[in-house]
Amino acid sequence: MLAHWTRSVVRWRYLVLVAWLVAALAGLVGFHQLGARLTTSLAVPGSASARADAILIDHFGENIEGALTVVVPDLHSVNADHRAERRLSRALARVPSVHVVEQQAISGLLLSDLDSRDSLAQATRTVTALRASLARAGLASALVTGPAALQSDVTPILRGDLARGELLALAFALALLIGVLGFSLAVLIPFVVAGATTAVALGVVDLLAGHLLMVLYVPNVVALIGLGLAIDYSLLIVHRFRGELANGTETEALARTMSSAGRTVVISGLVVAVGLATMLVVPVPLVRSLGAAGLVVPLVALASAVTLQPALLSVVGRRGVASRGRAGLLEPTDPATGLFSRVTRFVVTRPRAVVAASLVALGLLAGASAGLTLTPGSLSAIPGSMGSARAIALVRASVGPGILTPIEVLIDTGHRGGAYARGEVAARLTLEHRLLATPGVEIVAADSVWPFVDHSGRYARILVVSQGELGSPVSQGLVAAVRAEAASARVPPGTTLVVGGAPAQGVDFLHAIYGIFPWLVLAALLLVLVALAWAFGSTLAALIAIGLDLVSVAVAYGVLVWLFRLGLGADLVGTYRVGQIEGWVPVFIFAVLFGLSMDYEVFILARIREAHDLGRSTPEAIVEGLASTGGVVTSAAVIMVGALAGFVVGHVAGLQELGAGLALGVLVDATIVRGLLLPGLLALAGDRLWRRD
Repeated sequence: MLAHWTRSVVRWRYLVLVAWLVAALAGLVGFHQLGARLTTSLAVPGSASARADAILIDHFGENIEGALTVVVPDLHSVNADHRAERRLSRALARVPSVHVVEQQAISGLLLSDLDSRDSLAQATRTVTALRASLARAGLASALVTGPAALQSDVTPILRGDLARGELLALAFALALLIGVLGFSLAVLIPFVVAGATTAVALGVVDLLAGHLLMVLYVPNVVALIGLGLAIDYSLLIVHRFRGELANGTETEALARTMSSAGRTVVISGLVVAVGLATMLVVPVPLVRSLGAAGLVVPLVALASAVTLQPALLSVVGRRGVASRGRAGLLEPTDPATGLFSRVTRFVVTRPRAVVAASLVALGLLAGASAGLTLTPGSLSAIPGSMGSARAIALVRASVGPGILTPIEVLIDTGHRGGAYARGEVAARLTLEHRLLATPGVEIVAADSVWPFVDHSGRYARILVVSQGELGSPVSQGLVAAVRAEAASARVPPGTTLVVGGAPAQGVDFLHAIYGIFPWLVLAALLLVLVALAWAFGSTLAALIAIGLDLVSVAVAYGVLVWLFRLGLGADLVGTYRVGQIEGWVPVFIFAVLFGLSMDYEVFILARIREAHDLGRSTPEAIVEGLASTGGVVTSAAVIMVGALAGFVVGHVAGLQELGAGLALGVLVDATIVRGLLLPGLLALAGDRLWRRD
């Protein structure tokens, strides 16, 4: 089927190239529009925190995403406070879209909580106007923070990180491709395919952003993973095509290439897509957006692999892929004399010892994953140079880490004016005292006037400030304690309580993800098991493949703990030291790494199966398969590591964690797991590997 398809692509190759050029240009246009549609929201629809947010928006007039806080420092007298308040009033008068909700002088700071009618995208533009107005009013030292300010500050940093990461990835890939393919036009083909794939994927994501919430990290994730995946697929096909040219015409060689390597790429890409598709079921918009954007990447990469790639190879032909001058490391040679052949022969003759040693090494790396703890997000692991980050650090040091992100207890009395009833006031006062005595509480704020009671008198709220920063174990534990107190509070009949605020939203975010994540993993494993058992005609081979993928994922989780929590190599690499890993990162690592490691394994097992079907014994088939694919798979994996390293050189903790976990996971997967453990297990399985179940 792929052979017939490839001949059709060759026949219409120039039309295919024009279509991809048009699609890529349209994608680049969409990419430039994408930034205005992105968000950092951790909202969980239907959760208690979402119900609390709805009350705050509908009855207290708060705009959760458009809220801002102005921090004026160095105020150590009453006169200084008054001067700052007057200047702040003049500054705010020039920015009509914002108004003061609450203002207080504390610990030498003037904190002004502002609300606006703006959407998040509009509020990010308001931040620029507000900062300029503060400077003109004589408050040049004032700092602005809040969701919109953080997004306004981090967006250019993410763009700079993406440009730097792409440059690093491209330079690394170019050097490696020249090394493995030699000086040849074939070196350029993976870059053309990767550029088109990334541009089209970003354009599709822009279309999706009109209907789905898209997280701020999406362009970085799509661009760097798309770059690595497309170059990987292209390299695998180019390498096979060069080998097939020795037997027949260019068109027939290309047809055979796509029937073998092309088919493997299709299977691998679908496996990657299945892994990422599991994220679409998670009932959290942020995770779904990453899943949807990530799913676009392998699907577009598959489309380019079966259309653009054969069209380009048909145009450049035999002469275009031939080396000029220096030969590459993957030049067609006798695989029986190569490094991978020698290593694999050693493994298949001593499989028990090699498997045992490999498992010990992998166990040391993966064992640290037992120390993996999660946070919905951190306000400390962000670039400290940002104005919004400096404001947070100043408030944390002067007042406490939880003051900007209090837990909110929302009380619905059920009728207008109910908040002023004697029984309601007494119940609230009792609850306030109980909350104040709760371990981990710094401040409890409440009153019977606005902004603690809404204008109708039906709703009231109590603010609980944690001693721990947002997302910390102290903060997460306090949310549970506050919810327990709210649930046991003795309130008049008809009164209901719900706990919200940023800390509660973070707890709901983690619960929503990890309440369903184990089931998604199980579903993905079953789907892949069925697909691989069908593809290879062996349930045992499929089980080995899945087991090794899980080992690679466990290693990636262990790397996160070693590097980010324990700090092993953090100074050398330049990563953050954090106590917790951002909650979305392990989910995305599983989805991507499971697919990538399966990608490499499918390619290797397919060649081993080919050799066995040609009459080789199982040990001979293992050696021949690894000897034929080891070099190209390792090269593809190293290229992917280079692309993923683009995340690590950035300034955002979550993306650093994603990049480091994936890069080191892929590296270990392509060396210890695929080079030693896989052939060892296959050798131990012997002829049982090929029994049809």
